[in-house]
Amino acid sequence: AIGSEPKSLLAGVLKEGALISATGVAAGAIGGFAFARLAGSYIEDVTIPGPLTIAGAAMVLVAAAVLASIVPAARASRVDVVDALRPE
Repeated sequence: AIGSEPKSLLAGVLKEGALISATGVAAGAIGGFAFARLAGSYIEDVTIPGPLTIAGAAMVLVAAAVLASIVPAARASRVDVVDALRPE
C-alpha cells in the first residue's frame, strides 16, 4: 500500500472482497446441491430451485459482500501510510 494511489487501493480491496465472496458463493452452491441430492434420497419432495433463482441469489450475496467491503476500503484509502506506520 506504500506509494499506491487511493483509487488503486480501493479497487484492490473491492476486488479481494468480490473474489472472497464469489468463492464462498461457489462453495455454498456446491454444498447446497450435494445436500439437496442427499436429502432428496431420504425425502421425496425435495426439489432444487431453478438456475435463475440460484444465479439471482448468488448475485445478491456477492453484491452485498462488495457493498460491505466499501466502507473498510474507503477508510484504508484515506489513511496516511506514514501515520499508520509511526509507533505510538
